[in-house]
Amino acid sequence: MEFRRLGSSGLSISEIAYGNWLTHGSQVEEDAARACVRAALDAGITTFDTADVYAQTRAESVLGRALSGQRREGLEIFTKVYFPTGDGPNDRGLGRKHVIESCNASLTRLQTDYVDLYQAHRFDPTVPLEETMSAFADLVRQGKALYIGVSEWTAEQLTRGAELARELSVPLISNQPEYSMLWRVIESQVVPASEREGIGQIVFSPIAQGVLTGKYLPGEQPPAGSRATDEGGGSSMISRWMRDDVLGAVQRLKPIASDLGLSTAQLAVAWVLQNPNVSAAIIGASRPEQVADNAAASGVELGEDVLDRIDDVLGELVTGDPRRTRSH
Repeated sequence: MEFRRLGSSGLSISEIAYGNWLTHGSQVEEDAARACVRAALDAGITTFDTADVYAQTRAESVLGRALSGQRREGLEIFTKVYFPTGDGPNDRGLGRKHVIESCNASLTRLQTDYVDLYQAHRFDPTVPLEETMSAFADLVRQGKALYIGVSEWTAEQLTRGAELARELSVPLISNQPEYSMLWRVIESQVVPASEREGIGQIVFSPIAQGVLTGKYLPGEQPPAGSRATDEGGGSSMISRWMRDDVLGAVQRLKPIASDLGLSTAQLAVAWVLQNPNVSAAIIGASRPEQVADNAAASGVELGEDVLDRIDDVLGELVTGDPRRTRSH
């Protein structure tokens, strides 16, 4: 496993991170979740990403139990705040009350005194950014979070947040966007702004929620038990990627991966890691062997000729419009 610094900070993280969105506490039973976490640790992964909203808070609890007994100093644990975790008006968003209370609740569920990175899961236009950043800064000063980050913020929002963070003398070091061969909306604006501000990307869905594994075939029904057949985890993917033109193109990626001795999923994960602003790619899994397969993409270098072949295959199927950032 290779390691990278997160943004311009001094925090080193495994370039393959393990995330439990859509799995722990929902799609996957706890024994299987523990096995996946064990596989991640065995593969050298030290960075684990979750959020308070995943599986209505259950994902944090499952991860906390799965990591129990591990040397805390040898792990980097990340979580997030923004989406509703209750029915009250203050059980959501980035107001000071919700940020502070959610952090305390996350620490309890994760069975830890601090998180290495606390992230604003989305931008909250209803709360003054100064209030949000001040609450995050207080958590850092209290030792409950070592660093702060965000997820799916636009270039303008990142720039404003970084400026406030500097004024408060706290490190805003990361953004967590969706990024894959097919979804490149961060490249034109978010990445340049992040490079200026010392912010690194921790990208999710590097295999486009499973589409870039090549297991979905054009003109055929998705395999039984796959994410595309799950109403909760597959609905957004079905509407975006489950088209014959996309699935046919993914099949044409297989010879490229084969020439390099890689699976198509490994090629996809390695592809996002070629971007120097990417600090880590988050992988998810429902089975331990998926973790081991994806983790093997660490350290793989793709030449310009390979990147050109990938671009030739995908062509106009790539989405690059920065207005598609989820923050909008």
